[in-house]
Amino acid sequence: MCDYSLHAVASRPAEASESLVSTKFLGTHTRGFASCAEPTVAVCLRPGTEIAFEQNAYAEGTIFRKKIGAKLARFRQLDLDKPAQHHDALEFSNGKIVKVTDLVLGQRVRIVQLPADPATKRTTTERTVEVERPAPVT
Repeated sequence: MCDYSLHAVASRPAEASESLVSTKFLGTHTRGFASCAEPTVAVCLRPGTEIAFEQNAYAEGTIFRKKIGAKLARFRQLDLDKPAQHHDALEFSNGKIVKVTDLVLGQRVRIVQLPADPATKRTTTERTVEVERPAPVT
């Protein structure tokens, strides 16, 4: 689930290969991802989702924006034990971790790969092997 889906913002799950843009949602202080076709609908990424930025990614700094120095990232969540904080973050291929709400607005990304859906994982069936045991000696 995404942080911004909890604040009266319409949301939907991400789809494979779709293009998104980093945005700020009206009436919130939270940033996230939306489709260019539906800029008011938050697109939620599941932990493990891999994304690629069109350009090198940037985060907001105190005065200037900060270059992250990477284009590939994996979505993850941080500090889940702290309910009053933003949890959504990106771990970039160079090891930097940036909260989604700190991303510079207007950056375009593409979903590279969605994580496996636990609901559709194949289950392995256990095989029972019967061992022939000798008859007890009396």
